[in-house]
Amino acid sequence: MNTFLNKHFLLDTKAAVDLYENAAKDLPIFDFHCHLVPEEVWENKPYENITQLWLGGDHYKWRAMRMHGIGEEFITGEKSDWEKFEAWAKTMPYLIGNPLHHWAHMELKMFFGIEKILSPEKAREIYDECNEKLAQPDYRPRSFIETANVKFIGTTDDPVSTLEYHQKLKADETFDAIIAPTFRPDGALYIERPTFHNWVKTLEEVSDVKVTDLDSFLQALQQRVDYFHENGGRASDHDIQKLEYVETTKEEAAPIFAKRLNGEELTDNELTAYQSFLLKQVGMMYAEKSWVMQLHMGAMRNNNTRMKELIGPDTGFDSIGEKNFAEGVSKFLDALEMENKLPRTVLFNLNPKDNAVLAGMMGNFYEAGVPGKIQFGSGWWFNDHIDGMERQMKDLANVGLLSHFIGMLTDSRSFLSYARHDYFRRILCNILGDWVERGLAPNDPKFLEEMVRNIGYNNAEKYFLER
Repeated sequence: MNTFLNKHFLLDTKAAVDLYENAAKDLPIFDFHCHLVPEEVWENKPYENITQLWLGGDHYKWRAMRMHGIGEEFITGEKSDWEKFEAWAKTMPYLIGNPLHHWAHMELKMFFGIEKILSPEKAREIYDECNEKLAQPDYRPRSFIETANVKFIGTTDDPVSTLEYHQKLKADETFDAIIAPTFRPDGALYIERPTFHNWVKTLEEVSDVKVTDLDSFLQALQQRVDYFHENGGRASDHDIQKLEYVETTKEEAAPIFAKRLNGEELTDNELTAYQSFLLKQVGMMYAEKSWVMQLHMGAMRNNNTRMKELIGPDTGFDSIGEKNFAEGVSKFLDALEMENKLPRTVLFNLNPKDNAVLAGMMGNFYEAGVPGKIQFGSGWWFNDHIDGMERQMKDLANVGLLSHFIGMLTDSRSFLSYARHDYFRRILCNILGDWVERGLAPNDPKFLEEMVRNIGYNNAEKYFLER
């Protein structure tokens, strides 16, 4: 019997199967963090072929192909779309054990009804079948979102974005899913980057605030927070490679900002002081709006300088960092708590060694009437595989309340990545089913099914939208 991707995939016990069938299988999706492009949803972008849909911009796949020895010309280079797909198909059999092997076949099955195993021998057949369907109007972004039963999508947006396509989608009565912007102020936080001055000029244009000093800079950022809120924004997101928080006053931060605004370089201590100050300021802005603050921590980015210079950043040369940020996170959250302006916060770590640190951190801060105010985010990036998701949920359960967990997110640029939510839900059901079978949890189907529904959808919806 072939058990690969059958209906009991990842479900090892009868209790797990029952939980999945009765509670998880038909749940809608609340995808609170991703990197989809709203313009592509609004335009309902047609894809000429499966390579453009599946491999374009997907650094997970690019990374795997490079590790298989595929040349860059077949990944981001000049080879044809068919040749790139063929190279991906040649890589696929060697991905057994990697979640990409599961996700690829789940996506083919979920969106194209294809249950064949992708291999060099089947590559042309699958390529042609996908492309034949992609030529039909029902195989475009809006249909993929509808097929996956997605109710909410949180995109990732620069504060200088006009949010034009969010506005158009909100006004479109033919489109039911909510697509909300997420405030991602990397340009404001990482002022050491060479793009800083151009970013400030754009900020001035969209905010109608002339940035001459730190006060006017904060005024411009507040205007953008207000603007995002008016356009459905209910969350922020921060890329935090390390967090070394030092309490910094405005009087201390102002000359640091002025120095950089004048084109001068900053010391590491100055950068730490400025970033600490700004994080606290925007954190308080979020609290005033009852937003959720997300901190994605621990990525070590663009490790291959030659390839960054050749094809650009964020192209598959990032990895897990080793920084110890426990004290910094604690001080940062406490600084906001001291002002009584700590927003709901999701803490994501990339290094699994920090699981217990963040799972334990959650219990230090709370708000009456808000279950799980501080969240330990789901297994992310290098942890969104079976072992990583199991480890994250079990570490959370060991020192916290798994029942209040807000669950999975795609963190993806692909319209096909919603299969990952099914992957996550099967793993969740399997954990709970195993606990029941081993006598570690009571066999109470009513409560456990509600727990699965909450973690799979309800908790996230309440956490991000209800106040």
